[in-house]
Amino acid sequence: MDLVIPPEVAGRLGYYVYLYIDPRTHKPFYVGKGQKDRVLTHLSARGESRKAQILNELARTGEQPRIEILAHALPSEETALRIEAAVIDLFGLDDLTNLVSGWRSIQLGRMPLEDLIFYYAAKPVEVADPVLLIRINRLYRHGMSAAELYDATRSAWKLGRRREKAKYAFAVFEKVVREVYEIEGWYHQGATPVQSDVHGNRPPARANRWEFTGRIAPESIRSRYRGGSVATYISKGLQNPVVYVNC
Repeated sequence: MDLVIPPEVAGRLGYYVYLYIDPRTHKPFYVGKGQKDRVLTHLSARGESRKAQILNELARTGEQPRIEILAHALPSEETALRIEAAVIDLFGLDDLTNLVSGWRSIQLGRMPLEDLIFYYAAKPVEVADPVLLIRINRLYRHGMSAAELYDATRSAWKLGRRREKAKYAFAVFEKVVREVYEIEGWYHQGATPVQSDVHGNRPPARANRWEFTGRIAPESIRSRYRGGSVATYISKGLQNPVVYVNC
């Protein structure tokens, strides 16, 4: 029997967050948010996605997912988005068929307390050394390993010879310095071995892209900058992920 949400029920639901639960495992496999009958639209999903595959498997055995409303009558869409993101963070993308993390999850979602302190307690720092600020907003993930952070920072950037003047490279996320590296050398993209799979399948090397090798900076330098805000060096609307300071 097709499930239908009566209009009087849809009106009471307001904004809500819902779960699709696999009746075979009793575990959620999809988290979503919506209004009215949005929760039912996935039942007709087609294609090659993991979500569609599970739904098709259930249909072949005459079963349907169990649908649960996790929270409803929420005051705004933003509230629903935040709850949806928190639930996705809790279960993790490995155990869900959601393709991406929830709304602003990297900035506002689940994270180690140390990262949260970094984010809100960062004090402005004055950069006195020749430095490259390298913004890794697209690759940064809370709890990433030291090797992943290093590989995300060091490769691969469109740079000119000015790069040779930089002594240190800062891994920057949300304008806060997450790590400080002492640069040892520059190489064409793909010329040096990686320590992690943070980039996935490495893209074809391009002559105008560069990567550095290096190491964690001496503690006298690292402690001066790590956890500090470099917002004053990053102009509003700047698109280039790399900023030269004192170079």
